[in-house]
Amino acid sequence: MRIRVTHETTFAFAGPARALHLALRMTPRSFESQYVLKWRVGADIDASLRPSEDAFGSVVHTLSWHKPVERLTASAVGEVETTDAVGVVRGAVETLPPTMFLRASPLAQANKAMKQFAEAAGQGASDPLDRLHRLMEALHQEIAYAPGFGGDASASEIFALRKGGAADFAHVFVACARLAEIPARVVTGYRIADAAEAGTEMFAWAEALSPGLGWVAFDAVHNLCANDEYVRVAVGLDAKDAAPFRIWHNAGETAVTARLRVEQAAAQGQN
Repeated sequence: MRIRVTHETTFAFAGPARALHLALRMTPRSFESQYVLKWRVGADIDASLRPSEDAFGSVVHTLSWHKPVERLTASAVGEVETTDAVGVVRGAVETLPPTMFLRASPLAQANKAMKQFAEAAGQGASDPLDRLHRLMEALHQEIAYAPGFGGDASASEIFALRKGGAADFAHVFVACARLAEIPARVVTGYRIADAAEAGTEMFAWAEALSPGLGWVAFDAVHNLCANDEYVRVAVGLDAKDAAPFRIWHNAGETAVTARLRVEQAAAQGQN
């Protein structure tokens, strides 16, 4: 599938800001089932965006600005060719050993109630992959989806509330998988959504390591392994590591608005 993404995020500063630093994780990388055809990240001020790679292998563009500014819009526009690999991620950049993703992180830590839930969900599983599928289905049934990215509350808080956004689902899944000594991480990216789900924020899901198969992507919101409707962008121990942007400035409050469009594009040669 050929997917076209147009993503704009606008920051309006109360102040204005006299200096700022912006880090963007809005650029996908190619791997076996995902090929980046064209992609451009930009900003509407006269400053260069410097590309680099973070500790997890995600592409980061950074911008530093040292003049008064009241408003800034960052954009990501491009097209990606995807194929359905039934969630299996092969050929992606891996900078860390899988055991690093067994580490607890602030937003993806499990408590006693989650441990009991994960153990019950995994009962009767024939192998780790089966256990992960059972966990995904159990979370899909247990937690109500609140459209949006979420990601600010801890996994234990979300599990108690039984309601959360895409990143919240990923945090609970990752925390439960790590309880079973299965390396797991949070992924941010884009997903083609129907009209009822379309929003202005990136999507999030989880990846867990299955012996003999490798990393597999699990979307507990929709109870499926990521297919060709997903564009994988960044990974981390939790959503903060893979957040689409981080901004530091010396102004007052910041109003953030976004516009996002993710759609199937016509293949070359088609009208």
